[in-house]
Amino acid sequence: MRILIIIWLLFFNNIFQLVGQEADSLLPKLSLLKIALINQSDSYVTFPIDVGNIEPLLFEANISPSFVIRKRKDSKMLALLTPQIIIRMYDEDSYPVKTPSYIPQLSIYYLLNKKTELDYSVLFGRLAHHSNGQDGEFYDENGSINLETGNFSTNFIEFGFLQTGYSNDLKAIKTIKNAIEIHPKYWMFKELPGIYSGLRWNSSFTSFKFPINKARNQERAKFSLKAETTVMLDNYNDLKFFDLDRINAKLTFYYHPSFLEDIGLFIQFYHGMDYYNIYFNHQIAVIRFGMMTEILRF
Repeated sequence: MRILIIIWLLFFNNIFQLVGQEADSLLPKLSLLKIALINQSDSYVTFPIDVGNIEPLLFEANISPSFVIRKRKDSKMLALLTPQIIIRMYDEDSYPVKTPSYIPQLSIYYLLNKKTELDYSVLFGRLAHHSNGQDGEFYDENGSINLETGNFSTNFIEFGFLQTGYSNDLKAIKTIKNAIEIHPKYWMFKELPGIYSGLRWNSSFTSFKFPINKARNQERAKFSLKAETTVMLDNYNDLKFFDLDRINAKLTFYYHPSFLEDIGLFIQFYHGMDYYNIYFNHQIAVIRFGMMTEILRF
């Protein structure tokens, strides 16, 4: 009798272990590269139906491929070289593309700690350049900023911390970012100090929701949500410390339908300083729709 009981206990113990292993195998997996890609901007193109106070556009496109530099796949450190370009085509005569934003950057990620397959702590740093490829005078004769041919250029560094986790209830990966961005005075074009923020606190929360099924390795997240804020901390434009113009906020909701392989649809709300190079002096609030390519696969 005792032998039968022992056999039954061993049998059910093995069954429970197999069920647990199968459930774990269906969860998405993270890696240092995937976490790095989450922290990079995705490539997208907007539809010509923006709602807000931005100039009428045919589209805005962000071209942001990332080239990976690392010794091995299991390395605790890697770098991403990203030749990012943002382009706006305006809904005007001849549909001009005005002063694209060139933002080449080198980002380095270091794995600080890994508790589980979905719980990572990562340090990162970034060296970047932002310019518009123009060499004209910064101001027009009337004293306003020369948006057509005015020179805009700045270099900056960003360093911060990424923490990932997983919600069993939501079946979603979560990533939290906190970082400081610094534009040294002598790295800016001479007209920018005092009117362009050189010290910023960047934070974000990203969530990727997954269907749990056996084909997870061939799928992307069906839904993702990304909330981003930037707070300007230094003294510029004589703004009070608690002035709302110091805050940029962006909320992006992304949906990847099953019938589209490499692209998905997104809706985005943005409020704050215009990020399009020399247009920084504009405060915009816009709701936009478009297509996005998420290079992140699980």
